[in-house]
Amino acid sequence: MLTLPFSSSPHNALQNPRLPIQSRPFAALNCKGVRLTIPSHCYTARGDHTTGGPAVALKTADVATLGNLCVDLVLNVPELPPASFLQRKAYMERLAASPPDKKYWEAGGNCNMAIAAKRLGLFCITIGHLGNEIYGDFLLDVLHDEGIDTVGMNEDTDVCDNASASYETLLCWVLVDPLQRHGFCSRADFSKEPAFSWMRKLSKEVKMGIKKSKILFCNGYGFDELSPSLITSALDYAVEVRTSVFFDPGPRGKSLSVGTPEQQKALGQFLTMSDVLLLTSDEAESLTGIGNPILAGQELLRKGVRTKWVIVKMGSKGSILISMSSISCAPAFKVNVIDTVGCGDSFVAAIAFGFIHKLPAVNTLAIANAVGAATAMGCGAGRNVANLKQVIEIMKTSNLNEDDKFWNELFVDDIDAQQIMFLSRTAINGSSNRLHLVALQKVVSESLCKLKTAWIKGVVPS
Repeated sequence: MLTLPFSSSPHNALQNPRLPIQSRPFAALNCKGVRLTIPSHCYTARGDHTTGGPAVALKTADVATLGNLCVDLVLNVPELPPASFLQRKAYMERLAASPPDKKYWEAGGNCNMAIAAKRLGLFCITIGHLGNEIYGDFLLDVLHDEGIDTVGMNEDTDVCDNASASYETLLCWVLVDPLQRHGFCSRADFSKEPAFSWMRKLSKEVKMGIKKSKILFCNGYGFDELSPSLITSALDYAVEVRTSVFFDPGPRGKSLSVGTPEQQKALGQFLTMSDVLLLTSDEAESLTGIGNPILAGQELLRKGVRTKWVIVKMGSKGSILISMSSISCAPAFKVNVIDTVGCGDSFVAAIAFGFIHKLPAVNTLAIANAVGAATAMGCGAGRNVANLKQVIEIMKTSNLNEDDKFWNELFVDDIDAQQIMFLSRTAINGSSNRLHLVALQKVVSESLCKLKTAWIKGVVPS
């Protein structure tokens, strides 16, 4: 990272020069273009295997992410931004006046999830707006190098020539103080309107990207860029074309729940119409008022219309997957944590892997915990998220953070579940009443078979 000696210098030589559109030999175009590669393994809209038929009718991509494509500018700073709105805005403007060298840039936002998913062997598309400047080109290059397709979000051909800041690639300043605490700020924090409020409808290319994908991933940060009506139109279209929807409200969930009527309505639609919800335990409590993460997850599941899974992330404690028929729990893996940025995004990628390949819930959680842990061992997100070799090594080591007291307090008497599946390092497969202990060795053996095939061949067996 760059240590920033804070300065108010007006120098802005690197600040978003307008560049002409460049012809690129890979599957991404700056503006309205889209090219989706068709892999050898394809699926119909119903999810069954097929080997032929019109390409437009097939689910040829595993995951599409919607919005939240940004460049992280990672800086060491003497202190984090002040709390005051005006002071924070002035702080960011001073940062923007002297952009750091390119070596401190990193792909951020939904790029994290897409890169982690691609490294698990999934075929990924990122859907979002990138400007025609050095930052947009940087993201396109990173995504191309990772083997990820990009679909540009624009409404008309004139957008690409507009010099307004509202058309530029979104930048996120990732600030780290001497105590390794993180602060984040971007221009979206200082506007009542979404960063790309000029965008009002989904293009044909965007709809095609959604239609071709098995999963559409959206998160709360998407509302910083896109209007609630545009985001919900993507949700509605995904439901129409039988693309499963993953939604992670993130920290924005709390503000959306008390935001404008449009924001509250959009949040409600995602919480009820998504196939998979992913939240931290604090976020689940914030949205339900229920402190126990299992009971909070069950409440969200009950209110859902299409909801199949509710997944609660609990950091170093582990994770929980709640479905209508069972509750699955997996303690986290013990690792040397360096940086937690990007861990949640990487975790989501592994959940998508398990969902697509119909893995047992506890296996899915174990892989997701390993992917999140591998990312935490690195510094920053983007190209620094987990790679498959690291994930496999963590699972082989099988060092679980087992905390019986913590888990026993969660298994209260009024939990309504036919079965509770619990991953355990020391237990032999067995059950006591509703609690079914699943041996870690068995889960690791089954999961490594899938993961190693993806690593060696780039194709995951079904």
